Amino acid sequence: MKVLGIETSCDETAAAVVSDDGTILSNLVLSQLEEHKAFGGVVPEIASRAHLDHLDRLIKGAMEEANLNFNELDGVAATCGPGLIGGVMIGMMAGKTIAATHNLPFLAINHLEAHALTPRLTNQVSFPYLTLLVSGGHTQLLVAEDVGVYRRWGTTIDDALGECFDKSAKLMGLPYPGGPNLEKMAQDCKNPNEAIKRFPLPTPLKGRKGCDFSFSGLKTAVRNTIEKLPEGDLKPDDIADLAYSFQITIGNILKDRTQNAISQFLETYPHSANKPTLIVCGGVAANKHVCNVLRGLTSERNMDFIAPPVNLCSDNGAMIAWAGIERLKQNMTDPLTIAARPRWPLDPDAEKRPGGGVKA
Repeated sequence: MKVLGIETSCDETAAAVVSDDGTILSNLVLSQLEEHKAFGGVVPEIASRAHLDHLDRLIKGAMEEANLNFNELDGVAATCGPGLIGGVMIGMMAGKTIAATHNLPFLAINHLEAHALTPRLTNQVSFPYLTLLVSGGHTQLLVAEDVGVYRRWGTTIDDALGECFDKSAKLMGLPYPGGPNLEKMAQDCKNPNEAIKRFPLPTPLKGRKGCDFSFSGLKTAVRNTIEKLPEGDLKPDDIADLAYSFQITIGNILKDRTQNAISQFLETYPHSANKPTLIVCGGVAANKHVCNVLRGLTSERNMDFIAPPVNLCSDNGAMIAWAGIERLKQNMTDPLTIAARPRWPLDPDAEKRPGGGVKA
């Protein structure tokens, strides 16, 4: 079984072909970093135009690299939400056109589910497993019980973690993309202990019950800290120290909230046939400090920890194709009349949270 996957939900244009044995036959990703760099963030109109300009050749390239014709595919999968609606529609319509032309099943993929299923592509992890989804637009703790069956236990009530990374990096004067550049800057910190003392930052919701997150206060604290520094350009040592303190604080927040979810998971699923597993997915899963903190936490609780390879953490076509395979195996195909969705919660029955949590 081979499926073509198309991803255009944000600022990566991607196409891939994956087989049901987990072999990635092709995985092409075109980043739009240069197009958005001058604006310090993603501009939806620019992103949509880039998808229009490049998607055709990426699909063609993915098929050529996989050495397949369209009629040799078993299905076509495309992100149909959530995301920037203009970009989502471009990839969705391309997928629908290929499916209709070659009489192939079409699979409308929830971008978040594709992230959550990626560890089943790379590590064959079994259901159920605990999922920490951390990206530019989402921060959630969920249980993946089966394909299409998710229980959301926690979400951010304001900003997503990736957004907090990027905006804090921008406040520090770091170039776009902020998250990776902040991580690099933190590595230049010369005295970690002193950095934490110089720039103490808050850990919102730490010690409270539940699994929700909050990052807006941390972002505000970064801004206030910078405003208290001497006027003029920030010194490299100041940026490195603040970036280090910020990253350590993020690790403390994630550890605190995730350990609550782990306790709930072990209590709720005590008779799971396999060793309990925590997976982290989404763009922020590429951050080494975040993964090290979570790996240590799971080791303490006798759980497995899985993070996808860095190239599969950020948006890509392989995760869309694999989600398509998972759904195709269960005959979860979709009509060509299905609509694009700017919001698409994995657990639509989850209790709404205040603030930004209402979108989850």
